Amino acid sequence: MVSSRKLTIAIIAGEASGDILGAGLIRSLRNRYPNARFVGIGGDEMNAEGFHSLVPMERLSVMGLVEVLGRIRELFSIRARLLDYFFTTPPDVVIGIDSPDFTLAIERRCREAGIPSVHYVSPSVWAWRQKRIFKIAKSVDLMLTLFPFEARFYEEHQVPVAFVGHPLADRIPMEPDTGSARESLGLEPDKPVLAVLPGSRGGEVERLGTLFLEASRWLQARRPDIQLVIPCVNRDRERQVQALVESLDVKLSVTLVRGRSREVMAASDVVLLASGTATLEAMLLKKPMVVGYRLSNFSYKLLSRLVKVPWVALPNLLAQKPLVPELLQDDATPESLGAAVLERLENEQERAALKRAFSELHQSLKQNADERAAKAVSELLERHR
Repeated sequence: MVSSRKLTIAIIAGEASGDILGAGLIRSLRNRYPNARFVGIGGDEMNAEGFHSLVPMERLSVMGLVEVLGRIRELFSIRARLLDYFFTTPPDVVIGIDSPDFTLAIERRCREAGIPSVHYVSPSVWAWRQKRIFKIAKSVDLMLTLFPFEARFYEEHQVPVAFVGHPLADRIPMEPDTGSARESLGLEPDKPVLAVLPGSRGGEVERLGTLFLEASRWLQARRPDIQLVIPCVNRDRERQVQALVESLDVKLSVTLVRGRSREVMAASDVVLLASGTATLEAMLLKKPMVVGYRLSNFSYKLLSRLVKVPWVALPNLLAQKPLVPELLQDDATPESLGAAVLERLENEQERAALKRAFSELHQSLKQNADERAAKAVSELLERHR
Protein backbone atom coordinates (compact mmCIF):
# COMPACT_ATOMS: atom_id res chain seq x y z
CA MET A 1 0.00 0.00 0.00
CA VAL A 2 1.34 3.44 -0.98
CA SER A 3 0.00 6.46 0.90
CA SER A 4 0.21 10.12 -0.07
CA ARG A 5 0.17 11.21 3.59
CA LYS A 6 2.79 13.84 4.44
CA LEU A 7 4.03 12.23 7.59
CA THR A 8 6.84 13.26 9.90
CA ILE A 9 8.63 10.17 11.20
CA ALA A 10 11.12 10.74 14.02
CA ILE A 11 13.95 8.22 14.43
CA ILE A 12 16.70 8.22 17.05
CA ALA A 13 19.78 6.04 16.48
CA GLY A 14 22.75 6.26 18.83
CA GLU A 15 25.41 4.09 17.22
CA ALA A 16 26.59 2.62 13.91
CA SER A 17 24.49 -0.56 14.08
CA GLY A 18 21.37 1.52 14.72
CA ASP A 19 22.28 3.81 11.82
CA ILE A 20 22.30 0.81 9.47
CA LEU A 21 18.95 -0.43 10.80
CA GLY A 22 17.53 3.08 10.51
CA ALA A 23 18.63 3.46 6.89
CA GLY A 24 16.94 0.20 5.91
CA LEU A 25 13.77 1.18 7.75
CA ILE A 26 13.69 4.60 6.05
CA ARG A 27 13.99 3.00 2.60
CA SER A 28 11.11 0.63 3.28
CA LEU A 29 8.91 3.30 4.90
CA ARG A 30 9.53 5.69 2.00
CA ASN A 31 8.17 3.04 -0.37
CA ARG A 32 4.93 3.22 1.61
CA TYR A 33 4.97 6.95 2.33
CA PRO A 34 6.83 8.73 -0.50
CA ASN A 35 6.01 12.15 0.96
CA ALA A 36 7.25 11.35 4.47
CA ARG A 37 9.84 13.49 6.22
CA PHE A 38 12.39 11.77 8.46
CA VAL A 39 13.99 13.66 11.34
CA GLY A 40 15.78 12.98 14.66
CA ILE A 41 19.30 11.67 15.21
CA GLY A 42 21.11 9.44 12.73
CA GLY A 43 24.45 8.88 11.06
CA ASP A 44 25.84 8.78 7.53
CA GLU A 45 23.75 5.78 6.46
CA MET A 46 20.46 7.43 7.46
CA ASN A 47 21.51 10.83 6.17
CA ALA A 48 22.18 9.27 2.75
CA GLU A 49 18.48 8.31 2.68
CA GLY A 50 17.39 11.94 3.05
CA PHE A 51 17.21 11.93 6.84
CA HIS A 52 17.60 15.21 8.74
CA SER A 53 19.72 14.75 11.86
CA LEU A 54 19.17 17.42 14.50
CA VAL A 55 22.36 16.38 16.35
CA PRO A 56 25.43 14.53 15.03
CA MET A 57 25.00 10.87 15.97
CA GLU A 58 28.55 10.61 17.31
CA ARG A 59 27.49 12.82 20.23
CA LEU A 60 25.47 9.82 21.48
CA SER A 61 28.09 7.15 20.70
CA VAL A 62 29.63 6.82 24.14
CA MET A 63 30.74 3.59 25.79
CA GLY A 64 31.72 2.82 29.34
CA LEU A 65 30.54 4.26 32.64
CA VAL A 66 33.34 6.82 32.99
CA GLU A 67 32.82 8.26 29.50
CA VAL A 68 29.04 8.43 30.00
CA LEU A 69 29.46 10.24 33.33
CA GLY A 70 31.80 12.70 31.67
CA ARG A 71 29.19 13.49 29.04
CA ILE A 72 26.03 13.21 31.13
CA ARG A 73 25.16 16.93 31.00
CA GLU A 74 25.48 16.98 27.23
CA LEU A 75 23.35 13.84 26.89
CA PHE A 76 20.61 15.34 29.06
CA SER A 77 20.81 18.53 27.00
CA ILE A 78 20.39 16.59 23.75
CA ARG A 79 17.43 14.70 25.19
CA ALA A 80 15.78 17.97 26.28
CA ARG A 81 16.39 19.52 22.85
CA LEU A 82 14.79 16.54 21.09
CA LEU A 83 11.75 16.55 23.35
CA ASP A 84 11.29 20.28 22.89
CA TYR A 85 11.42 19.81 19.13
CA PHE A 86 8.96 16.89 19.18
CA PHE A 87 6.53 18.70 21.45
CA THR A 88 6.70 21.89 19.38
CA THR A 89 6.30 20.12 16.03
CA PRO A 90 4.87 16.70 16.93
CA PRO A 91 5.88 13.84 14.60
CA ASP A 92 3.40 11.15 13.65
CA VAL A 93 5.55 8.50 15.33
CA VAL A 94 8.80 8.34 17.31
CA ILE A 95 11.09 5.33 16.73
CA GLY A 96 14.04 4.69 19.03
CA ILE A 97 16.63 2.25 17.69
CA ASP A 98 18.57 0.38 20.38
CA SER A 99 20.46 2.65 22.89
CA PRO A 100 17.65 2.03 25.43
CA ASP A 101 19.16 4.10 28.24
CA PHE A 102 18.77 7.16 26.02
CA THR A 103 15.83 6.40 23.76
CA LEU A 104 13.29 4.75 26.08
CA ALA A 105 12.93 7.90 28.23
CA ILE A 106 12.18 9.94 25.11
CA GLU A 107 9.72 7.34 23.88
CA ARG A 108 7.89 7.40 27.20
CA ARG A 109 7.60 11.20 27.28
CA CYS A 110 6.35 11.25 23.70
CA ARG A 111 3.82 8.51 24.36
CA GLU A 112 2.51 10.41 27.38
CA ALA A 113 2.08 13.40 25.06
CA GLY A 114 0.00 11.32 22.66
CA ILE A 115 2.71 10.59 20.09
CA PRO A 116 2.90 6.87 19.17
CA SER A 117 6.26 5.36 20.09
CA VAL A 118 8.20 2.36 18.77
CA HIS A 119 11.38 0.75 20.03
CA TYR A 120 13.49 -1.21 17.53
CA VAL A 121 15.91 -3.84 18.98
CA SER A 122 14.92 -5.19 22.35
CA PRO A 123 17.10 -4.58 25.40
CA SER A 124 18.24 -7.85 27.00
CA VAL A 125 15.33 -7.65 29.42
CA TRP A 126 14.60 -11.35 28.81
CA ALA A 127 18.06 -12.20 30.20
CA TRP A 128 18.50 -9.93 33.21
CA ARG A 129 16.81 -7.07 35.09
CA GLN A 130 13.49 -8.45 33.91
CA LYS A 131 11.48 -5.91 35.90
CA ARG A 132 12.47 -3.37 33.24
CA ILE A 133 9.59 -4.83 31.23
CA PHE A 134 7.17 -2.68 33.24
CA LYS A 135 9.06 0.49 32.31
CA ILE A 136 9.18 -0.60 28.68
CA ALA A 137 5.43 -1.32 28.69
CA LYS A 138 4.81 2.30 29.73
CA SER A 139 7.22 3.64 27.12
CA VAL A 140 6.26 1.97 23.86
CA ASP A 141 3.22 1.29 21.71
CA LEU A 142 5.20 -1.32 19.80
CA MET A 143 8.42 -3.29 20.30
CA LEU A 144 10.25 -4.59 17.21
CA THR A 145 12.47 -7.57 17.98
CA LEU A 146 15.24 -9.23 15.97
CA PHE A 147 14.81 -12.68 17.53
CA PRO A 148 11.71 -14.83 18.05
CA PHE A 149 12.49 -15.71 21.69
CA GLU A 150 12.42 -11.97 22.48
CA ALA A 151 8.97 -11.61 20.95
CA ARG A 152 7.67 -14.49 23.07
CA PHE A 153 8.88 -12.73 26.22
CA TYR A 154 6.95 -9.55 25.33
CA GLU A 155 3.85 -11.52 24.43
CA GLU A 156 3.96 -13.18 27.85
CA HIS A 157 3.95 -9.70 29.41
CA GLN A 158 1.20 -8.32 27.14
CA VAL A 159 3.47 -5.76 25.45
CA PRO A 160 2.61 -5.17 21.75
CA VAL A 161 5.44 -6.72 19.74
CA ALA A 162 6.44 -7.69 16.21
CA PHE A 163 9.26 -10.10 15.40
CA VAL A 164 10.85 -8.72 12.22
CA GLY A 165 13.90 -10.95 11.81
CA HIS A 166 17.55 -9.92 11.70
CA PRO A 167 18.97 -7.76 8.87
CA LEU A 168 22.23 -9.73 8.97
CA ALA A 169 20.29 -12.88 8.06
CA ASP A 170 18.97 -11.06 5.00
CA ARG A 171 22.41 -9.84 3.93
CA ILE A 172 24.60 -12.90 4.58
CA PRO A 173 24.09 -15.60 1.90
CA MET A 174 22.91 -19.04 2.95
CA GLU A 175 26.07 -20.57 1.45
CA PRO A 176 29.28 -18.67 2.31
CA ASP A 177 32.10 -18.65 -0.25
CA THR A 178 35.00 -19.91 1.85
CA GLY A 179 37.35 -20.26 -1.10
CA SER A 180 36.92 -16.67 -2.29
CA ALA A 181 37.39 -15.36 1.26
CA ARG A 182 40.66 -17.28 1.62
CA GLU A 183 41.90 -16.06 -1.74
CA SER A 184 41.03 -12.45 -0.85
CA LEU A 185 42.93 -12.72 2.43
CA GLY A 186 45.94 -14.42 0.86
CA LEU A 187 45.48 -17.66 2.82
CA GLU A 188 46.46 -21.10 1.60
CA PRO A 189 43.33 -22.79 0.27
CA ASP A 190 44.04 -26.34 1.46
CA LYS A 191 45.19 -25.73 5.02
CA PRO A 192 42.74 -25.32 7.94
CA VAL A 193 41.98 -21.81 9.21
CA LEU A 194 41.10 -20.71 12.74
CA ALA A 195 39.57 -17.24 13.08
CA VAL A 196 40.32 -15.73 16.49
CA LEU A 197 38.10 -12.85 17.68
CA PRO A 198 38.85 -11.71 21.24
CA GLY A 199 36.54 -8.68 20.94
CA SER A 200 36.47 -5.22 19.40
CA ARG A 201 37.07 -3.07 22.48
CA GLY A 202 40.37 -2.51 24.22
CA GLY A 203 39.16 -3.89 27.54
CA GLU A 204 37.94 -7.12 25.95
CA VAL A 205 41.19 -7.61 24.04
CA GLU A 206 43.17 -6.99 27.22
CA ARG A 207 41.08 -9.49 29.16
CA LEU A 208 40.78 -12.21 26.49
CA GLY A 209 43.61 -11.61 24.03
CA THR A 210 46.39 -13.50 25.81
CA LEU A 211 44.00 -16.33 26.73
CA PHE A 212 42.93 -16.79 23.10
CA LEU A 213 46.53 -16.53 21.86
CA GLU A 214 47.68 -19.17 24.34
CA ALA A 215 44.80 -21.41 23.24
CA SER A 216 45.90 -20.85 19.63
CA ARG A 217 49.47 -21.75 20.55
CA TRP A 218 48.24 -24.94 22.25
CA LEU A 219 46.36 -25.80 19.07
CA GLN A 220 49.21 -24.91 16.70
CA ALA A 221 51.56 -27.20 18.64
CA ARG A 222 49.21 -30.10 17.79
CA ARG A 223 48.20 -28.93 14.33
CA PRO A 224 51.20 -27.10 12.82
CA ASP A 225 49.31 -26.80 9.53
CA ILE A 226 46.62 -24.52 10.98
CA GLN A 227 46.48 -20.90 9.81
CA LEU A 228 45.62 -18.43 12.59
CA VAL A 229 43.92 -15.19 11.55
CA ILE A 230 42.86 -12.35 13.87
CA PRO A 231 40.76 -9.47 12.53
CA CYS A 232 41.33 -6.16 14.37
CA VAL A 233 38.63 -3.52 14.22
CA ASN A 234 41.10 -0.61 13.90
CA ARG A 235 44.79 0.31 14.13
CA ASP A 236 44.72 0.62 17.93
CA ARG A 237 43.40 -2.93 18.35
CA GLU A 238 45.91 -4.19 15.79
CA ARG A 239 48.79 -2.68 17.78
CA GLN A 240 47.35 -4.07 20.99
CA VAL A 241 47.08 -7.60 19.60
CA GLN A 242 50.53 -7.40 18.02
CA ALA A 243 52.00 -6.44 21.41
CA LEU A 244 50.27 -9.43 23.00
CA VAL A 245 51.65 -11.76 20.31
CA GLU A 246 55.17 -10.44 20.87
CA SER A 247 54.87 -10.88 24.63
CA LEU A 248 54.32 -14.66 24.35
CA ASP A 249 57.18 -16.88 25.45
CA VAL A 250 56.93 -19.06 22.36
CA LYS A 251 56.64 -17.60 18.87
CA LEU A 252 53.15 -17.84 17.37
CA SER A 253 52.52 -17.77 13.62
CA VAL A 254 49.48 -15.53 13.17
CA THR A 255 48.08 -13.19 10.53
CA LEU A 256 46.54 -9.90 11.68
CA VAL A 257 43.93 -8.27 9.44
CA ARG A 258 42.59 -4.71 9.79
CA GLY A 259 38.80 -4.96 9.83
CA ARG A 260 37.16 -7.57 7.54
CA SER A 261 36.03 -9.72 10.47
CA ARG A 262 33.15 -11.25 8.52
CA GLU A 263 35.49 -12.15 5.67
CA VAL A 264 37.93 -13.73 8.14
CA MET A 265 35.13 -15.83 9.62
CA ALA A 266 33.93 -16.79 6.14
CA ALA A 267 37.45 -18.05 5.37
CA SER A 268 37.69 -20.14 8.53
CA ASP A 269 36.99 -23.75 9.46
CA VAL A 270 36.39 -22.89 13.12
CA VAL A 271 35.97 -19.60 15.02
CA LEU A 272 37.25 -18.92 18.56
CA LEU A 273 35.45 -15.86 19.85
CA ALA A 274 33.98 -13.89 22.71
CA SER A 275 30.21 -13.85 23.18
CA GLY A 276 28.21 -11.15 21.41
CA THR A 277 26.93 -10.34 17.93
CA ALA A 278 29.96 -12.09 16.40
CA THR A 279 28.45 -15.42 17.47
CA LEU A 280 25.41 -14.60 15.33
CA GLU A 281 27.60 -13.77 12.33
CA ALA A 282 29.58 -16.99 12.75
CA MET A 283 26.30 -18.93 12.90
CA LEU A 284 24.96 -17.24 9.75
CA LEU A 285 28.25 -18.12 8.04
CA LYS A 286 27.68 -21.77 9.15
CA LYS A 287 30.98 -21.91 11.05
CA PRO A 288 31.61 -24.17 14.06
CA MET A 289 32.66 -22.00 16.97
CA VAL A 290 33.95 -22.06 20.52
CA VAL A 291 32.85 -19.26 22.82
CA GLY A 292 35.16 -18.18 25.62
CA TYR A 293 34.72 -15.33 28.08
CA ARG A 294 36.14 -14.04 31.34
CA LEU A 295 35.13 -11.19 33.65
CA SER A 296 36.45 -10.07 37.00
CA ASN A 297 35.38 -12.50 39.71
CA PHE A 298 33.13 -9.86 41.27
CA SER A 299 31.40 -9.05 37.96
CA TYR A 300 30.96 -12.72 37.13
CA LYS A 301 29.41 -13.56 40.49
CA LEU A 302 27.10 -10.57 40.26
CA LEU A 303 25.96 -11.36 36.71
CA SER A 304 25.54 -15.05 37.53
CA ARG A 305 22.91 -14.04 40.07
CA LEU A 306 21.20 -11.57 37.76
CA VAL A 307 21.13 -13.43 34.44
CA LYS A 308 18.04 -15.58 33.96
CA VAL A 309 19.03 -17.58 30.86
CA PRO A 310 21.20 -20.73 30.71
CA TRP A 311 23.39 -19.61 27.78
CA VAL A 312 25.20 -16.51 26.55
CA ALA A 313 25.85 -17.40 22.89
CA LEU A 314 23.09 -16.40 20.48
CA PRO A 315 23.07 -19.73 18.57
CA ASN A 316 22.31 -21.53 21.84
CA LEU A 317 19.65 -19.01 22.81
CA LEU A 318 18.00 -19.29 19.41
CA ALA A 319 18.08 -23.10 19.41
CA GLN A 320 17.25 -23.33 23.12
CA LYS A 321 19.95 -25.98 23.46
CA PRO A 322 23.77 -26.01 23.59
CA LEU A 323 24.77 -26.12 19.92
CA VAL A 324 28.14 -24.46 20.58
CA PRO A 325 30.42 -24.84 23.62
CA GLU A 326 30.56 -21.95 26.09
CA LEU A 327 33.68 -21.95 28.25
CA LEU A 328 33.26 -19.18 30.79
CA GLN A 329 35.38 -17.83 33.62
CA ASP A 330 37.41 -20.65 35.29
CA ASP A 331 36.39 -23.08 32.52
CA ALA A 332 38.08 -20.84 29.95
CA THR A 333 41.67 -22.11 29.94
CA PRO A 334 44.07 -22.33 26.98
CA GLU A 335 43.87 -26.12 27.11
CA SER A 336 40.06 -26.34 27.27
CA LEU A 337 39.57 -23.76 24.52
CA GLY A 338 42.21 -25.35 22.32
CA ALA A 339 40.78 -28.85 22.82
CA ALA A 340 37.27 -27.65 21.99
CA VAL A 341 38.53 -26.03 18.77
CA LEU A 342 40.48 -29.16 17.84
CA GLU A 343 37.41 -31.35 18.32
CA ARG A 344 35.35 -29.15 16.01
CA LEU A 345 38.16 -29.03 13.50
CA GLU A 346 38.45 -32.82 13.23
CA ASN A 347 34.88 -34.06 13.73
CA GLU A 348 33.38 -33.93 10.23
CA GLN A 349 30.10 -35.54 11.31
CA GLU A 350 29.50 -32.90 13.97
CA ARG A 351 30.41 -30.14 11.51
CA ALA A 352 27.80 -31.37 9.03
CA ALA A 353 25.11 -31.60 11.72
CA LEU A 354 25.97 -28.13 12.97
CA LYS A 355 25.74 -26.69 9.46
CA ARG A 356 22.22 -28.11 9.10
CA ALA A 357 21.17 -26.64 12.45
CA PHE A 358 22.69 -23.25 11.60
CA SER A 359 20.97 -23.23 8.22
CA GLU A 360 17.58 -23.77 9.88
CA LEU A 361 18.24 -20.94 12.33
CA HIS A 362 19.41 -18.69 9.49
CA GLN A 363 16.20 -19.35 7.60
CA SER A 364 14.12 -18.53 10.69
CA LEU A 365 15.79 -15.11 10.95
CA LYS A 366 15.73 -14.36 7.22
CA GLN A 367 12.46 -12.43 7.23
CA ASN A 368 13.20 -9.30 5.14
CA ALA A 369 13.57 -7.32 8.36
CA ASP A 370 13.48 -3.84 6.83
CA GLU A 371 10.15 -4.53 5.13
CA ARG A 372 8.59 -6.29 8.13
CA ALA A 373 9.62 -3.45 10.44
CA ALA A 374 8.16 -0.88 8.04
CA LYS A 375 4.93 -2.88 7.78
CA ALA A 376 4.56 -3.01 11.57
CA VAL A 377 5.23 0.75 11.88
CA SER A 378 2.77 1.58 9.09
CA GLU A 379 0.06 -0.53 10.76
CA LEU A 380 0.64 1.42 13.98
CA LEU A 381 0.44 4.70 12.06
CA GLU A 382 -2.84 3.70 10.44
CA ARG A 383 -4.34 2.70 13.80
CA HIS A 384 -3.43 6.10 15.23
CA ARG A 385 -4.59 8.03 12.18
